[in-house]
Amino acid sequence: MIFVEKLIELIKEKKSVVCMGLDPRMDNDGQIPKYLIDNFNKPNEIITEFNKSLIDNAYDLIPIIKPQIAFYEKYDALTALKETINYAHKKDLLVILDSKRNDIGSTSEAYAHSNFKVYGADACTVNAYFGIDGVQPFLDYIDKGVFILVKTSNPSSREFQNLFTAEMRGIPDTQIETTAKEIKLERNYIYMARLVNKWGKNLTDFSGYHNLGVVVGATYPDELKRIREILKNSFILIPGYGAQGAQAKDIKYGFKSEGLGGIVNSSRSIMFAYHNKNYPPEKFGKAAREEIIDMNKKINKEIGI
Repeated sequence: MIFVEKLIELIKEKKSVVCMGLDPRMDNDGQIPKYLIDNFNKPNEIITEFNKSLIDNAYDLIPIIKPQIAFYEKYDALTALKETINYAHKKDLLVILDSKRNDIGSTSEAYAHSNFKVYGADACTVNAYFGIDGVQPFLDYIDKGVFILVKTSNPSSREFQNLFTAEMRGIPDTQIETTAKEIKLERNYIYMARLVNKWGKNLTDFSGYHNLGVVVGATYPDELKRIREILKNSFILIPGYGAQGAQAKDIKYGFKSEGLGGIVNSSRSIMFAYHNKNYPPEKFGKAAREEIIDMNKKINKEIGI
């Protein structure tokens, strides 16, 4: 079963498009509870226990999780990352490894192998700045999902993603002087969406979708609407819900019929919900479950599940 086929099956089964981000933090109050840090001492053990408790409280409510590899590297806890992915699979959850890898072809081959074979992820995020040479090694794993960064949720994304690409219509690169009619201008994120659409043309299709998706921040609903118009067959990974300020109404344009076409990621708002909801630290799993139930209710109302 290819990634997108399994994802659609789980979305329909659980009536949820929520993706739980697992980005462990233990440097400040309101993050991984201190009692876990005191009881387990080593980061690999602390993070594994924390993540397993979150998964135990969430697996029946959501189709997928998304660990961000940087937080496991920070704490020298890549063993915890592997154990988290394995445990999620035992609970019939899919896993996107948020690694944002890319490089020249041979290095991308190594990154793809690491994501899919070493860590065992079902999908990963990719920065496509290198072009198709850096993306193709990930697509060669034909049963796996790939999410290309198109319009990211951070405020400074506009510094590059909102600039214009000038496409010269049949004009040699060496020709400098042109007329306005000979130049086509598009925002960089729009041009990237068109590239993704081109790269996905020959991929295996399931229920109108293929394994090549994109990342578009919920903090940019107008851009999300425009990108969905271009990408008819891609799932959209939509971060930025909750702690970054986006709400359910901001994500509705990422979806098509039957509530399909997108998954909405929330990390801190779920993981550390106990702190915001004034639960005791020992109830962090229960608080996370309540946050997911609330997310499902609000999002499903907007997208029509």
